[in-house]
This record gives sequence, structure tokens and C-alpha cells, in this order.
Amino acid sequence: MFHEEFIKRLDEAQRQGLLTYQREKPLSKCSSFRIGGPVRYALYPATEEGVLEIFRLTAEHSIPLRVVGSGSNILFPDEGVDGAILFTRDLSFVNIEGTTIKAGAGIGLTTLASLVQKEGLSGLEFGYGIPGSLGGGVYMNAGAYDGELSYVVKKSRYYDRASGSFGTLSGVEHGFSYRHSAYMGTDKVILDVELELKEGDPAEIRATMDDYMARRKSKQPLEYPSAGSAFKRYPGYFTAKLIDEAGLKGYAVGDAAVSEKHAGFVINKGNATSAQVKELMALITQRIYELHGIHIEREIIYF
Repeated sequence: MFHEEFIKRLDEAQRQGLLTYQREKPLSKCSSFRIGGPVRYALYPATEEGVLEIFRLTAEHSIPLRVVGSGSNILFPDEGVDGAILFTRDLSFVNIEGTTIKAGAGIGLTTLASLVQKEGLSGLEFGYGIPGSLGGGVYMNAGAYDGELSYVVKKSRYYDRASGSFGTLSGVEHGFSYRHSAYMGTDKVILDVELELKEGDPAEIRATMDDYMARRKSKQPLEYPSAGSAFKRYPGYFTAKLIDEAGLKGYAVGDAAVSEKHAGFVINKGNATSAQVKELMALITQRIYELHGIHIEREIIYF
């Protein structure tokens, strides 16, 4: 059952250019894993005002709301979500002044890396090929090939749902560490990010990006839907190697399988379900504990 007054208010906000929305949006189309049932309301703010309007409307009508970037490391539930999800996709502006870049939380890291390369700015090469958004990347301090967002993030602006106020984090206030930031476990929603890069030769930057992409294609199962690395590194261990040595490469539960190309990835071979992924992840975790006495931690977020 849809909420008639809520939909009227959404229609009005859409006419004003604040947002767009879809009803019963399949979450399998909103995730790099290609898994998940429908969400009652998929909301796409086009402006900061649109973000605030979504928070206001969902609160007024008691509709549960969560925020998602590009859905590149999320496992959505098979039964879907009976509520609303705010997707930051359309918050994707980019302003470049010298070596300082200010960008909306919804812009893709690969898109942003390509844009700054053309401007002869270096520091985001590692982000080329990462399927996540800038906001999501800051949230989890995304990184690859010895680079990570903590190296280039100068400031970030957020809206705090708990207090109803805006704020800014600068430098060390982000609390960055491996796959972690101060945003985790809070009601703060990242709106935009300021990065400080450095001047470089566009051709050299492009060569580095192309090299990283070639390595991804040769080592990672990009031909299958996945949520990226399934588990975080465990101190002193290479998690993918542990999974491989445990004899689990290629092991499957339904269409959810450990990639034969890279044991650190759990892939969707066609029609995998959330339940199958969770069963496989639990099996891997248990097996590694039995063999090594350590608890490896998920990098995939269970929604």
C-alpha cells in the first residue's frame, strides 16, 4: 500500500526539480551484486534542498529511510525494503580550482578520476576502476594500489539527521584508518567532499590509470556481478590467500560462488540470492577460523 499524501508531496518536489523518485524499484538494478528485491520508494535528490525535503517528508510520514551511494559493496535483501532509500547518484557536481576539487557525494570515483586526469591533476589514480561513489568512498576510506581517499581528502560536508544541522569534518577529524572513517555508525550523511591533489602530467597520469585498470581486469572477476572484496584484510594475512589455501576457490552455494579468478571475491554467477551469499560468507568465515583461529571481517555490507 502506497502513501497517497507522501506521493503527492514527492510529485510536487519533483516538479520543483528537487528530486526524482521511483516506486517498487528493483534493488538488483541498484547494486553491483545484481541482488535484491524491490524498495518501496527509491529517492534521488538533485540538490541539497532535495536531500532536506526527503528527510522532512519521510519523517513526517513515518517512512523508514536509509542512504546509499552507488551500492557497490552492499548486499540488498531478497525480500526488498519496505521503506525508502535515498540514493546520492544525482549529487554529482564537480568544481575545480587549481589543485583543489570540490565534488558532490554521488559522483563515481572512476568518473572523477577521469575528470581530474584531463586537468593534469594527480592523486586519484587509484580510484580509477573502483565502482563506488565519492561519498561512499569517504565513508569507508576506499583505496587500492597503495592509495586511499584519506591521502587526498581535505574536507567533507555533511547533514546530521540526529541534530538536523549541517557540519564539516576537516583533516584528521575524519578519523581515517583501514576501511574506516568517523562517519561510520553515525547519522551523518555526506553531501560533498573537498580534495587536494597535485599537478602532474596528464599522459603519465593516464598511463598509471590504464595500468591499474589492466591489473584489475587480469586479476579480478569483473565479468561477474560482485560487491568487490568480500572480506577485509586481517593483520598479517592475505585474506584471499587464506580462502584459496582452504580449498574454497570455486566453491558455490547456488549461484553465489567464490571466484576461481580471485578468491577474495564472492560473485553472482547468474541468479544468486542474498540468502545464498550469506550462507557462503558464513561458511568461509567458519572455515578460516577452524584452520587459523582468526575471525575475518566482512567488507560487504548487509543492508
